[in-house]
Amino acid sequence: MVLILGLPKGSLQEATFNVMRKAGFNVQAGSRSYTPSVDDPELQCRLIRPQEISRYVELGLLDAGITGYDWIYENNSDVHEVSEMCYSKATARPVRWVLAVPNDSPIQSVQDLQGKRIATEAVGLTRRYLAQHKVEAEVEFSWGATEVKAPELVDAIVELTETGSSLRANNLRIVDTVLTSTTRLVANKKAWGDPWKRAKIEQLALLLQGALAAEARVLLKLNVPADKLDAVSAILPSLHAPTVNKLNDADWYAVESVVEEKVVRDIVPPLRAAGATGIIELQLNKVIF
Repeated sequence: MVLILGLPKGSLQEATFNVMRKAGFNVQAGSRSYTPSVDDPELQCRLIRPQEISRYVELGLLDAGITGYDWIYENNSDVHEVSEMCYSKATARPVRWVLAVPNDSPIQSVQDLQGKRIATEAVGLTRRYLAQHKVEAEVEFSWGATEVKAPELVDAIVELTETGSSLRANNLRIVDTVLTSTTRLVANKKAWGDPWKRAKIEQLALLLQGALAAEARVLLKLNVPADKLDAVSAILPSLHAPTVNKLNDADWYAVESVVEEKVVRDIVPPLRAAGATGIIELQLNKVIF
């Protein structure tokens, strides 16, 4: 039995390969390869543009795939959504499709688009957005370099942004958010109904979620004298409670805990002041809740 998995080719590819590796699947692809190798005989991968993955999953040409919610919405794909995975090209934040115009444009709201021309790669998404606001405008498909088309070729654009830096660099301002999107693992409904394939997809989802959960966390290990244990434990956050073990020296304990990486710089000094020594910070590959 083999599960055919679609992986996103392009801007999300490197981040996806990294998450797969941390989940335990070593995926490798050449610069022109669309069939990357993976060290799991039960898994076959296909590199496909994320815009197309949900359609191929719906058709059953892929058993499952990783793509953005925006493209599932754009394609109106009838697929089973297995899990949300909060990662993108540069950050762990959701991405946004935004309505943007030149800084000096008189357009201030979606209502000002009446009769105007808009360029976007997400034509269906944009037309639905306009229909929701009862605005009639011409929406044209953009083959790329969408940011440079306003104001000479179009009045506005609907473009994907993660940090907003590209829009600012092209002297564009955001008027409204059209759709917020995160990465999703989706499955073909027939494949989801197959016991073996469903179990394989659920295994994949569990490991991927564990890898993503680990990206924001580290393992702290430290030694604490017995008379300082309560004070140190009161400072140290944990998933449930810190792990505490006696050392060979009866007056000392080894303490370890999984904590969010962003708090380490704030808690290490008070931990040291409270009596902790030998503090070690270790990176994690997976945290399974």
